[in-house]
This record gives sequence, structure tokens and C-alpha cells, in this order.
Amino acid sequence: MSNYRTITLDRYAGIFKALSSTHRLQIFTMLAGCCEPGTRCSSDETMNYCVGDLSSRLNIAASTLSHHLKELHRAGLIEMQRQGKQIFCSINPSTLAEVSALFANVSQTPTYNPENSHGS
Repeated sequence: MSNYRTITLDRYAGIFKALSSTHRLQIFTMLAGCCEPGTRCSSDETMNYCVGDLSSRLNIAASTLSHHLKELHRAGLIEMQRQGKQIFCSINPSTLAEVSALFANVSQTPTYNPENSHGS
């Protein structure tokens, strides 16, 4: 298997690992429902609809929410931008396109080869 395909599989594994947490999946779907991919939800808007409301809706501590947002960001699923005290979040449309392409081209997706796996 080529190095490119291994990197691609590792990338997909990271995306799905980030979404494997119930809280992160809930956060992601709530953000996806609040904001169109590629558009930003400001903290003013999110007080009622997105990030500011997530902690109470999910009944999790702010520090835990912060950790989950960091993991989603690290996986490339969301984009975050701080402007002063406001945090702007959005769903990353290019990552959604990558995942969509994976499922659209399942027959062309590289197969798993344990000999080239580095384990996770």
C-alpha cells in the first residue's frame, strides 16, 4: 500500500475516532444543525443555538466541552477562530467533502493491509 493511502486511511481513522464519542458527535451534529457548513456561528448566536448552549444541553462541564471542541478541531471537523472574547465556530466543509467522497467511492477506497499498519 502506498504511503499516500496509509495517510488517507489514518486521516479517516482520526475523523471517525473524533466522532466516536457520544458528546463529540452530539456537538458536531448540533453545530451542523445551527450553521451551514462554511459559515460561522458567533458566540452571540451560539448562546441560544450552538457552543454557548452545548454545555447545559449536554450536561457537561465547560472544561469537558472545551476538550471535545479541541478534539473535533484537531480532527479537522470544525474550525474555530477567537476574536477577543468571542469564539467563532463552523463545520469544516472540506472535511465533510472528504468523508462524503469516502462513502461515495467505497469501491475505490484503499483496503486495510495489516502488514502496513502502524497500529492505533
